Amino acid sequence: MDRWERADEIIDRVEQILIVILLGIMILIAFLQIVLRNVFAIGFSWGDPLVRNLVLWVGFIGAAIAAREGKHINIYVLSQWMPSQWKSLIEVVTQLFSFFICGLLSFAALKFIKNEAQMGSVTFLGIPAWVPQIILPITFGVMAFRFGLHSFKNLSMIVKIGTNLKGDT
Repeated sequence: MDRWERADEIIDRVEQILIVILLGIMILIAFLQIVLRNVFAIGFSWGDPLVRNLVLWVGFIGAAIAAREGKHINIYVLSQWMPSQWKSLIEVVTQLFSFFICGLLSFAALKFIKNEAQMGSVTFLGIPAWVPQIILPITFGVMAFRFGLHSFKNLSMIVKIGTNLKGDT
C-alpha cells in the first residue's frame, strides 16, 4: 500500500506545482490582454484561447486535488438515515462508484482525444486541438486512481475492524 500512497504523493506534488504555474500564467496573460487592449488597442490573438484552456487545466487539476483530499462533491442523503456503523460501508460504496464513473470518463475522454487527433483540427498558434484537451483523460484517470485507493484503504480498515471484533468474542 505504501507504494501506491507514495505515487499519490508524487502526483500531488506535481499537481501543486502545475496549478501554481498555470494559475500564474493565466493571471499574467489575462492582465496583459487587459492592459494591451485598453492602453494600446492591441492584444495577443492567442491570449484568450490560451486563458480558456488554462481555466480548463486548472479546474480539472483542482478536481483531482479535491478527490485526493476527500473534498469532492458528495451526496449524503442515504448516510443521514443510516446507523453510524454503516457510514463507513456507504463511504466505500460511494468511492467505488466514483472510481467506476471516473474510469469510464477517462476511457471516454481518451476516445475523444483520439477522434480529435484523427480529425487534425488545430487551436491557437497551430497547436493540435487534442493537446490542450489531454488534461481530461489524465485527471479523470488520476481521480479514478484516488477513489480506488481511498476505497481500498477504507475497505481494508472495515475488514480489520470486523476481524478484531470477531476476535474479541
